[in-house]
Amino acid sequence: MAITGAEAVTDLALVRRLEAVGFRAWPAASVHYDGSWAVRLTAGHPSKRLNSVNPLDPADHRDIDTRIARAAKRFGAYGRPLVFRLSPLAPLQLNAHFDAHGWRRFDETKVMVARLQDIDLDSGLDQIPLQDVGRYVDASIAIRGEDVERKAGLTEVVESIRPPSGMFVLEDDKGPVASALCVHDNDLAGLFDVAVRADQQGKGYARSIVRAALRWAASQGAQRAWLQVMSSNKAAVSLYSRLGFETVYTYAYRQKGD
Repeated sequence: MAITGAEAVTDLALVRRLEAVGFRAWPAASVHYDGSWAVRLTAGHPSKRLNSVNPLDPADHRDIDTRIARAAKRFGAYGRPLVFRLSPLAPLQLNAHFDAHGWRRFDETKVMVARLQDIDLDSGLDQIPLQDVGRYVDASIAIRGEDVERKAGLTEVVESIRPPSGMFVLEDDKGPVASALCVHDNDLAGLFDVAVRADQQGKGYARSIVRAALRWAASQGAQRAWLQVMSSNKAAVSLYSRLGFETVYTYAYRQKGD
């Protein structure tokens, strides 16, 4: 069962650990702490995970209005809209505050975990990770059909990752067809940037590249894999569930206005 609130959590330590490895695996350019609220901002990349306020203590709910105003000023200086990312570590009082003041809730995301020993990795590709960040970033942008202006920002994020990481790309005769980034942090392996080119979706490329990435992670000593996927992405959730991933908690974003 998914963890959706602090009162339902039996192991907040696991949530805290996954949140911490997530921050290390997808590092923001600037991190400021207001109490236990981690204010993450990245001018070069629009990802909400890199541009959001992340409360990390269910008991830290003092001076909510004042601290929201301070965060808004920081986001304004970066030209970013103020966004909160609320995991089970966020105070219930903060969620109630947003409900009372009309802040919308959107992009609910599942955090899923699997033991690598429970995943069939033998049938996966034995692929060597790319060493060229530029080549990987070019492939990722092409697969997603994104503007090439995203290259500098994504390159900065990938180059800022400190734990060992593996960059994987599958290609066909038309070019890059699937990408995945795997970050190995002690016994955990995080999957990021899993994507398949639109004209090749549903043909098994996602399963193949995920298995290749996790096979590499297992060879590095990882024992468990984790990932974040939007709840509305039914195809991806189904794929990861079939591979052996289970949801351990969810988070969602809050933003004022429509």
